Amino acid sequence: MDIPQIAGLVVLLLLVIFVLVTVSRAVRIVPQATSVIVERLGRYSRTLSPGLHFLLPFIDRPRAVVDLREQVVTFPPQPVITSDNLVVNIDTVIYFQPTDPKAAVYEIANYIVGIEQLTVTTLRNVIGSLDLEQTLTSRDNINAQLRGVLDDATGRWGIRVNRVELKAIDPPPSVQDSMEKQMRAERDRRAAILNAEGVKQSQILTAEGDKQSAILRAEGQAQAAILEAQGQARAIQQVFDAIHRGNPDSKLLAYQYLQMLPQIANSPSNKVWIVPTELTQALKGIGSALGGSADGTGTWTPGPEGSEDLGALGSAQLEDPSRALQRAREEAAGAAGEVERAESDTRMPNPDIAL
Repeated sequence: MDIPQIAGLVVLLLLVIFVLVTVSRAVRIVPQATSVIVERLGRYSRTLSPGLHFLLPFIDRPRAVVDLREQVVTFPPQPVITSDNLVVNIDTVIYFQPTDPKAAVYEIANYIVGIEQLTVTTLRNVIGSLDLEQTLTSRDNINAQLRGVLDDATGRWGIRVNRVELKAIDPPPSVQDSMEKQMRAERDRRAAILNAEGVKQSQILTAEGDKQSAILRAEGQAQAAILEAQGQARAIQQVFDAIHRGNPDSKLLAYQYLQMLPQIANSPSNKVWIVPTELTQALKGIGSALGGSADGTGTWTPGPEGSEDLGALGSAQLEDPSRALQRAREEAAGAAGEVERAESDTRMPNPDIAL
């Protein structure tokens, strides 16, 4: 192959390369959610939207590719001084989205660095007016203030700040230790209060249970006493009715007195026992019925052997039961008065009472 042919091939190859470069510069495909800033002869020409575009080779030149998606940028911890002169380290996270690619390219050289520095200065201004406790408990308020300031400042950069979050707030180690002690003391206090409340409720319930138990026990004892008294009343009523139906005389009453005397004297706690005065009257009645005199001096003479003085017994006049009962009540009342008088006189026995 001679030299002219080689030169022709080189020229042809260079022409092909030139055509390929020209076509590559003339055709531009922009992906979705992306904008391309095009300059013509060094000046802003237009913004290419997603799709296929044709440029003038060597005249139009893409300046920058701007991502229109929402972006998340986290910044390293920044030391900030609170109003009570404590240094805290705060991590921030910024969510922003470019809305004007032209302004994002031409209004600021690096909008990410601009957002970072603006966030730091704004954060120091906001935190400087708050103390440590307000800083730890006012995250939403701080986020809202930061977002308002950043959105207003970055609007002319073609950036919209959607959200600002405080990732972490780290107080000094000494302050953290004091806070832990405070929280531990607060938890201990709450535990003690809850324990005291539990003991209080337990004691109240126990007292209520004892009260109800005592009330029920007293009601049961009262009902038992009432039933026992009713039973005794019925028994006394039946005995009283039976005695009246039997029409007892003074002899039967005297016999009952004699049966009760051993039981009165049998109690070991009795030092002195009192015999009712109507007992002497009953004994006189028994003596007179057996043939003695009314004053107790007479004697009884039996009749012939194998015979009884039935006539004398048959001729004895029986006293009216109501009168006998009235007389016995009067004598019992008199005896009770004498006993009261005797107790008032140094416990000396009454001469009318037999010991």
